[in-house]
Amino acid sequence: MKRISIFLTLLLAGLVLAACGTGGLGGGGEEGPFRVAVVMPSAINDLAFSQSMYDALVKIQQERGEENFEFVYSDGMFVVDDAAAAIRDYASQGYDLIIAHGSQYGAPLQEIAPDFPETSFAWGTAGDTFGIPNVFAYEALSQQGGYVNGVMAAALSKSGTIGVVGPIEVGDAKLYVDGFIAGAKATNPDIQVNVNYIGSFSDVALASEAAQTHADAGADVLTGSAQMVVGAIGVAEERGILWFGTQANQTSLAPSIVVANQVYDWSVALNQMIDLIEQGTLGGEAYALSLSNGGLLIEFNPDFDLPAEVKTLAEETIQGIIDGSITIDVGG
Repeated sequence: MKRISIFLTLLLAGLVLAACGTGGLGGGGEEGPFRVAVVMPSAINDLAFSQSMYDALVKIQQERGEENFEFVYSDGMFVVDDAAAAIRDYASQGYDLIIAHGSQYGAPLQEIAPDFPETSFAWGTAGDTFGIPNVFAYEALSQQGGYVNGVMAAALSKSGTIGVVGPIEVGDAKLYVDGFIAGAKATNPDIQVNVNYIGSFSDVALASEAAQTHADAGADVLTGSAQMVVGAIGVAEERGILWFGTQANQTSLAPSIVVANQVYDWSVALNQMIDLIEQGTLGGEAYALSLSNGGLLIEFNPDFDLPAEVKTLAEETIQGIIDGSITIDVGG
């Protein structure tokens, strides 16, 4: 895997054509490896949304072998116009699958995908393929892990007050927050859950301020979503407040206070897309990660002394969501 600047894509396109000829690479058959390009809004080590996609691509490459699977990426593409330019450049280079990893990229993708009918595109988190035959969509039913985290948070809270630092009230972030609240309330109907959407996915300073406000209000447990949560986790560590993560495993940021993380494994959806593309289906399908299909994972921090009864409660909740005995009145 390697990072490609959008300013070098034309040069690289020439090198690819010179090495491989003018035809497509054919999705991992005799003509070469399956090739993926991904555009994402933040850094691949953000311990959140973008890292979850990067980790999934690394996993697929390890499973399929570097000789059969290659990927490149452009991260930090928070400016939608820049992301659109990168998507179009990648499409012109003949990649088998181009992933627009961000719901903000939906509009440009609707314009670009029809111009490259022999190329597959995917975007998320969303469930809409726009009716375009070469577009896949993917999303995470993040309310499920949110519910599990909320159950544990309410069980662990001594103050009876929990704080949530949200980014923007959309997509998997909103689903996670709503699921977290539902799980906390189901465990303790009297729990106070204070929610602050800061209006940004990336503003670390605002996330820190929101976390301080929650701490001042008596919260002894915090959670949040998106790459800006590094600011909130820092505050939680300073003030000895427990933290529950989502999207990627955030334990390394503060091993002493992170209890558990909901982790997205996008390889569950991506592998299905790749298989379809290799069989000649270029899009038209939507995928959702869940606890039941293994796309959502609850990873406990082994260094946190989680009471056995709380871990058992979490495990029973996970199983209940999977077998349908627990329903979450959040999302679709």
